[in-house]
Amino acid sequence: MRILVTGGAGYIGSHACCELAAAGHLPVTFDNLSRGHRAAVRWGPLVEADLRDPGAIDAALREFSIDAVIHFAALAYVGESMAEPGRYFSNNVAGSLALLDAMHAAGVRKLVFSSTCATYGLPQAIPITEDHPQQPVNPYGESKLFIERAIAWHAQAHGLQWMALRYFNAAGADPQGRIGEDHEPETHLIPLAIETALGRRTELQVMGNDYPTADGTAVRDYVHVSDLARAHLLALDDLHRGGASMALNLGTGTGFSVRQVVAAVERLSGQAVRTREMGRRAGDPPALVAAPARAADILGWRPSRSGLDEIVRTALAWHVARAQRDACGAGAPSASIAQEHEEVRP
Repeated sequence: MRILVTGGAGYIGSHACCELAAAGHLPVTFDNLSRGHRAAVRWGPLVEADLRDPGAIDAALREFSIDAVIHFAALAYVGESMAEPGRYFSNNVAGSLALLDAMHAAGVRKLVFSSTCATYGLPQAIPITEDHPQQPVNPYGESKLFIERAIAWHAQAHGLQWMALRYFNAAGADPQGRIGEDHEPETHLIPLAIETALGRRTELQVMGNDYPTADGTAVRDYVHVSDLARAHLLALDDLHRGGASMALNLGTGTGFSVRQVVAAVERLSGQAVRTREMGRRAGDPPALVAAPARAADILGWRPSRSGLDEIVRTALAWHVARAQRDACGAGAPSASIAQEHEEVRP
């Protein structure tokens, strides 16, 4: 198949393109490169354009005879969304609506949407099932929930087949070291802890030490990015076979606290991670852990690389290789982290 991958120059999107190409499909990346990386587009053509440009979407769908779309493109920083909600609704919602309209006009009827556990908000029970009420506590999650609902209405009106994959925390790097997590600014715990261990940052600021968790720091369910990428291929295959449209959680069912992650980075790197504890950040739930059984039942998806040690080991290898490539000299900035959601990178 020919797959349009919006946000394919970003973190999860580029890993999905790698997985698609390995399975014999052609991934066509559609990305404005505002936060993605041209160098990460290695497995198919790049259309450099913005989703809010309907003409560009229509041209890409028709030029490449697209069979299906995987939609990653979004602004995805929880903290930034709290400070700039209008920007998030303009980018995430308006861009997605333009994509849905263009797909309808071009007769493209299959969509896999990169959603998020942030649509659930403060969990009423752990682990979180797909039937949990969706009550976001930040504009990022609210924008994703709006898109989920818009997709369902488009499906009812136009026969769209879809899956919404609600990620928990994406982490790790390509086991072969070709691509990894490279956000600017970086807000995710594991790369920040690794960069601090490698001396590229002076300290890791832990935002919140009084959550109602075992050690007081936020708990998240970490999923290896390659496992997430494989889930998208399985979702496409299921839709191609006529599978039902639905939302599925992508997680492991096991949560780790900030302190546990820092300890793993220290153990695997052999270096201390200097931390400084700060107050909580608005918009962060204390714990987010998936109930992943439905994805296993429907797609046959089970994470195979998502042990914490393997996640940290692959991320560490990628960051060490990047550090060796980079020129030295710049001062080491401070790393500030509370606990982001999976935060897709457009």
